[in-house]
Amino acid sequence: MNRVPRTESGFVLPTAIFLLVILAALAAYMVSLSRTSQLSSALDIQGSRAYQAARAGMEWAAWQVVNFPVPPLNPVPTPCPPPFPGAVALTGTLTSFNVAVTCTQTVVLDGATTVAIYQITSTATSGLAGEVDFVSRQIQASFSK
Repeated sequence: MNRVPRTESGFVLPTAIFLLVILAALAAYMVSLSRTSQLSSALDIQGSRAYQAARAGMEWAAWQVVNFPVPPLNPVPTPCPPPFPGAVALTGTLTSFNVAVTCTQTVVLDGATTVAIYQITSTATSGLAGEVDFVSRQIQASFSK
């Protein structure tokens, strides 16, 4: 019995290897995409928390300004008296944030009334600059009384 030699033998093996390589590359891409999506979502949440922490610092500063007596007339911006510059300690989910609050005051004459204008900056940060988890938000506001 004579057999006829087959010329198409071994054709399935290169195809199977090609498909395995393509599927492995696709799986690696999906894992990378999932990780990027999770990291983006986590940073979005941290950004919102940083904003709320900066806002808490601003509210702390507004409370401090309410209790200041109006200083004498001085049209040149000067640093606010203590407790500025200040650091605000937060609790709960905002404990990982450092909040720094600065203030300058300018006192002007409005008609016969002396008005104190306070320029406040509240900056909330978490993590180290240059790292993946670093987040920072800054709010500025002006108050007068």
